[in-house]
Amino acid sequence: MATLCAAMISEARALQDEIVADRRALHQIPEVGMALPETVAYVSQRLDSLGITWRPCGTVAHELTRSYESLGYPGIDRSTGIVATVGSGEGPCILLRADMDALPIIEENDLPFKSTRACSHMCGHDAHTAMLLAAAAVLKRHEAELPGTVKLMFQPGEELGAGSKTMIDDGALEAPHVDAAFGLHVMSNEPAGQVSFAPGVSSTSLDTFVVKIQGRGGHTSAPQQCIDPLMVANQVYQALNLMMTREVEPAAAITLSCGALQAGTVPNTLPDTADLKFGLRSLNVAAREHVLSRIPELVEGYVKAWRASSEIAMFNCPSVVTDPLLASELQPAFAAVVGSARVHKAEPMAATEDFSYVSAAVPSVFAILGAGSLGAAPHHNPHMHLDEQVFWMGAALHVAVVATWFERHALSRQSIGRHKGASSERA
Repeated sequence: MATLCAAMISEARALQDEIVADRRALHQIPEVGMALPETVAYVSQRLDSLGITWRPCGTVAHELTRSYESLGYPGIDRSTGIVATVGSGEGPCILLRADMDALPIIEENDLPFKSTRACSHMCGHDAHTAMLLAAAAVLKRHEAELPGTVKLMFQPGEELGAGSKTMIDDGALEAPHVDAAFGLHVMSNEPAGQVSFAPGVSSTSLDTFVVKIQGRGGHTSAPQQCIDPLMVANQVYQALNLMMTREVEPAAAITLSCGALQAGTVPNTLPDTADLKFGLRSLNVAAREHVLSRIPELVEGYVKAWRASSEIAMFNCPSVVTDPLLASELQPAFAAVVGSARVHKAEPMAATEDFSYVSAAVPSVFAILGAGSLGAAPHHNPHMHLDEQVFWMGAALHVAVVATWFERHALSRQSIGRHKGASSERA
């Protein structure tokens, strides 16, 4: 396997120009959300040209659509993910993931291949897709040498926080069952060619929820005839914030913020309803679970005290968890690509990443590949730009991970020890 690993890394490097071409082509057709028809057409055609079997994958549950609509997002009715397979279809199985969706940001870079649409790849997902396509090409060449199966997960809707979930719900981790997974993200403001990972909790969770309060509107001259939802909303806001100071240990990395309060139109009329929109972010699994359990209890108590009624609509995206044992096993793969001196353990990301649904289901590693420099424009910025010279490294990391993992797990389907609970104390 060591010889195979070295050969595949070399072949990935030789595909640098092809990766750049794929990335630039994808960069010019950015699409936002769960439905990415042009992107999927491009990816599927490339997979067909490589002789790689693939299938559409993604199902949108009614509850997910309802949650998005309640939070003010457009409804979604389909998910256009792709699952491709390389290998025997039997034996141990490892999954490699790339996200494909863009952001509703107008690009302000002066590039010959810049996006001319009202959306752009200012999070680097075009690079992720191109790098995984190159890894797919290398793996296909060596398919007969692989002692198991590699699944390639091209997902939509990462920026919506649930694209991977729609694919998991449609069987992406089964037939054959996935035993381990690897996710890679480029970062424009990290040194080019550096690889980092955070054992345990690797990203914040994000729980977004709306508290809809139903009161009884009327004239402000007769408040006794009304049930003032704004007053109730104020009480709920204070109660939830006070709970964070009295029931969560100060050292826990968790924040609760209310970003919007929507109610009423004029000063002399009490409205019927009030909506509070909150965001909860955390790196502490136990603290998050406690707060999530207490939110409905506190809301119900305060709302009932003032004779109003309420409804909570919530969308949850958990933290990515990097399995420490699997990360230790894969470190030699990272070093084989970029050199051991450029492989680092890092702090968890403050951002949220929906690879979390994969890591909740199977032992996983999430890694960052530096593709820029310190101080450069960050992701989600209209000036974000990537150093294309590292793209071959992304493809090489994918194939090196596969070879290294198979070296340890080729003889059985025994999964790496589950990470469940292993990282809950990390704050």
